[in-house]
Amino acid sequence: MDRSQQLIGMAEKFGAHNYHPLPVVLERGKGIHVWDVAGRKYLDFLSSYSALNFGHSHPALVSTLVEQAQALAVCSRAFHSEQLCLFSADLARFCQMDAILPMNSGAEAVETAIKIARKWGYERKKVQADSAKIIVMDKNFHGRTIGVISASSEPLYRKNFGPFTPGFEIVPFDNVKALQSAVDHSTVAILLEPIQAEAGVQIPHKGFLQEVQNICQKQNCLLMLDEIQTGLGRTGKEFCYQYEEIKPDVLIMGKSLGGGLLPLSAVAARSDVMEVMTPGTHGSTFGGMPLSCAVGRTALWLLRKEGLADRAAKLGELVREKLAGENLPHVKEVRGRGLLIGIELKAEARGARRYCEKLADEGVLCKETHENVIRIAPPLIIEEPELMGGVDKVIHVIRSLA
Repeated sequence: MDRSQQLIGMAEKFGAHNYHPLPVVLERGKGIHVWDVAGRKYLDFLSSYSALNFGHSHPALVSTLVEQAQALAVCSRAFHSEQLCLFSADLARFCQMDAILPMNSGAEAVETAIKIARKWGYERKKVQADSAKIIVMDKNFHGRTIGVISASSEPLYRKNFGPFTPGFEIVPFDNVKALQSAVDHSTVAILLEPIQAEAGVQIPHKGFLQEVQNICQKQNCLLMLDEIQTGLGRTGKEFCYQYEEIKPDVLIMGKSLGGGLLPLSAVAARSDVMEVMTPGTHGSTFGGMPLSCAVGRTALWLLRKEGLADRAAKLGELVREKLAGENLPHVKEVRGRGLLIGIELKAEARGARRYCEKLADEGVLCKETHENVIRIAPPLIIEEPELMGGVDKVIHVIRSLA
């Protein structure tokens, strides 16, 4: 039995079976590549679900991590820390929002946004006590906590985890009429992803976000955008909502905000919204710790210094044009923005997982999403030759398995 099989056996025996990973055991990563325990090299076309926009172990981020770890890594929010003060200012200016509340995981940030919206609803909108409603989209993915899955329509995420948190109403994604019908005085917020990545890279019609914002302004409720996967350059803009002339009231960030090294998320909001969070109402031991804040500051600097959003826009267009021009068997549709691209397969393709398994054999790591979609999301630092070489392998695998 080789080393990979031994390690997978250990995981199967001692680990919870809440994931179904491809049979690859990774040992190290650098830039756009990873290596398994046998020394085999792979091109990373998943980027840890967009947490690795800067690739693996970016030198500038690692340098920041080491330097800050040797200075002050963790500091309770019982005190101020230099890095949190600087990070809050840097991120607020970066996303042109007034105030920042840092957390760790994306799900924590979503939970934080939900608490902010409810408290704002009671204290500012004067919604009746314990009646606040947040409207969410069908097939959304905002995380795995009990509160967040209460807003989910995916049966697998909900089965045997009830009872669920009330206060959410689910409407179809990209359906303005359904949204208008659902909004009432008790609505404190509309929460959505600009692109539904986990649902198979679903993109709404042009102008949808503007229409949602109009509803929010008319009904005096908050527009809350989950840009955990779509933000920070991934979709060809610094934030995906910038494809339309809007600005959210609450912006949720995570994943690559931590530079691919540490968990770091944040909620940004207008000052009159964030003001409802007063001392003692919310917190996190590790949220906003100096180590993650220092890395987050460097990540924001790198994003603009290296022009990664523009790079993602240009390279993503090349990929979509290449795939669309191939007339691939069993491919129903290619869609995406920037370097978040979904290849939807027809029913006769018999699912996307076997394509991802074959791609791993070819040295390219992808992962299926929504059963029949192959997602392409490499690090934004990737160069055109490596990117198109990986795309050629995707094309080869699709043809060979058809």
